[in-house]
Amino acid sequence: MHPNFRLVLYVLSWIIVLGALFVVPRNRKPGSATAWLMLIALQPFLGAALFLLIGNPKLSKRRREHQRRADDIIAERVEDVRNDPTTADFFNPPIPHALEPVIRLNESLGGMAACDGNTVELIAEYDVALGRMAMAVDAATRYVHAEFYIMAMDESTEVFFVALENAVRRGVTVRLLIDHIASRFFRGRSRMAERLTAAGIDWHWSLPFRPFSNAWNRPDLRNHRKILVVDGSVAFTGSMNIIDASYLRRRNIRRGMRYVEVVARVTGPVVLELNAVFVADWFGEGGEPFEPNQPPVRELAQEWDGPATCQALPSGPGYDSENNLKMFTALIHLAHRRVFVTTPYFVPDDSLMTAITSAAQRGVDVCLLTAGVSNQVIVYHAQRSYYEELLRSGVRVFLLPAPELLHAKHLTIDDDIAVVGSSNLDMRSFTLNLEITLLCYDTQVVRDLRNIEDAFLLRSTEVKMERWKRRRLTTKLVDNLARLTASLQ
Repeated sequence: MHPNFRLVLYVLSWIIVLGALFVVPRNRKPGSATAWLMLIALQPFLGAALFLLIGNPKLSKRRREHQRRADDIIAERVEDVRNDPTTADFFNPPIPHALEPVIRLNESLGGMAACDGNTVELIAEYDVALGRMAMAVDAATRYVHAEFYIMAMDESTEVFFVALENAVRRGVTVRLLIDHIASRFFRGRSRMAERLTAAGIDWHWSLPFRPFSNAWNRPDLRNHRKILVVDGSVAFTGSMNIIDASYLRRRNIRRGMRYVEVVARVTGPVVLELNAVFVADWFGEGGEPFEPNQPPVRELAQEWDGPATCQALPSGPGYDSENNLKMFTALIHLAHRRVFVTTPYFVPDDSLMTAITSAAQRGVDVCLLTAGVSNQVIVYHAQRSYYEELLRSGVRVFLLPAPELLHAKHLTIDDDIAVVGSSNLDMRSFTLNLEITLLCYDTQVVRDLRNIEDAFLLRSTEVKMERWKRRRLTTKLVDNLARLTASLQ
């Protein structure tokens, strides 16, 4: 290499490192900023290139402005129904004093009010949940709004695709959003796209990867939400995608491994909140403006007779705050007796880890149920690096073993709050993914979710400290190295 060229590279590398000191720490958590600065200092050109590609954890300026406009519209609609005598009681429910702070926090973060008059049915059987969603679509008379991270055509999901096609034939408007990247790796994607278009379904890829667009987003910002709304009267949300329980992976099929999910079927005013999240995403993807073809809210309210108070919380890189992280942290700090966390991916930030360990240390019964096997190798090893600290603080850790692949994401706090949604407790869900969470402030929903938790526990293995400490040194090294990647957000 010519000496002058080497000198130019040397000077440029220092310019990059010094420039990074001004750019990288801005509005970034110290741990994340430190990790990026270390990478750029060690490999200036590679580090800078990666930072330019994936260093911004927010959606494009256009998408964030769109989200703010959507939030303003949602706030106006909430205020309207709160002031309407026929719906005011539903959107101004009596709130226990102990729950008021977290309910107000969630409304401030996501714009959705706690609302009364809901019914919540929890479904933990994969094929049953898929069948119930297809049945709801079969009963549609006005519209179907569907939004999923993954959709794939296979024998299990055929019933859902047929239901969508039949709905269009009946004159029902079907709108569909599918994450652009997540479904890319499953066979038949092109045929699925052709089938949806031929059926007359109005659909779009969500967060499409278009590197030369002026609406550029980093490619790993994904729409991880799972929402199905039918006629404004019934909705489904939770952890489940529209794909066979094996996820069509040969290894899973060969070993009989199936994903385990929990889905909530809801009726009542919270359905309108879930629909508002869909509509905001629809317009963000360039969907044509529309007025929902549904009865007036006053007419819908005549059917709202459920016992549960619920609240929807959207989160993701379109918001200025990490909505779901703040929500989870606040809920755990609120607990007095019991916290049960079910998540396949557990890679917390410092605030959430402090909330969980301090809850256990003040005498709260804290349990973490997570996956004994995982399809995400780095996340799997990263989360294992937290187990020892959890166990030392008194948190009980349980692993659901193969052939079940835990994918359910839910949480219970004391006897008062049940949480079901698409969000994991990891940095990807907190920072990079669009997520949806359903909060239920109802003792019966908590009991129903506890029954599911108990059934999981019967099939799980508890992690014991002495045995955990005896795992191989190389395994500990891999776990600790994987943990470092969590900061590169």
